[in-house]
Amino acid sequence: QVQLVESGGGLVQAGGSLGLSCAASGSTRSIDTIGWFRQPPSKEREFVAAITWRAGNTYSADSVKGRFTISRDRAKNTVLLQMNNLAPEDTAVYYCAVVAWGIGNHGIYSSRSYDYWGQGTQVTVSS
Repeated sequence: QVQLVESGGGLVQAGGSLGLSCAASGSTRSIDTIGWFRQPPSKEREFVAAITWRAGNTYSADSVKGRFTISRDRAKNTVLLQMNNLAPEDTAVYYCAVVAWGIGNHGIYSSRSYDYWGQGTQVTVSS
């Protein structure tokens, strides 16, 4: 199993920046991809960004391209999500998640592909 702990959430004004961190532990050899999802108030969980663990290929939702950057530090088993130019619509609980042993049929953008999840961290952007 893989354990995930997110940190770095908080309150920020529109136009500001925040960095989220996701630290993985446990069976980290099984990690194929680490992704970030978010769940805005009263909405469904949605894909934000993902990075493949070995190659470092990145994927982002259209809504965050040009503003959010995902990166990894394999030595520290950590993934970072740098969020710039934040807007009120970015307000959500942000979750990191791991695909273990390979992406299945659902693809990298679907939450159904992810096997392990963190507890989430709240990001609130005020207008």
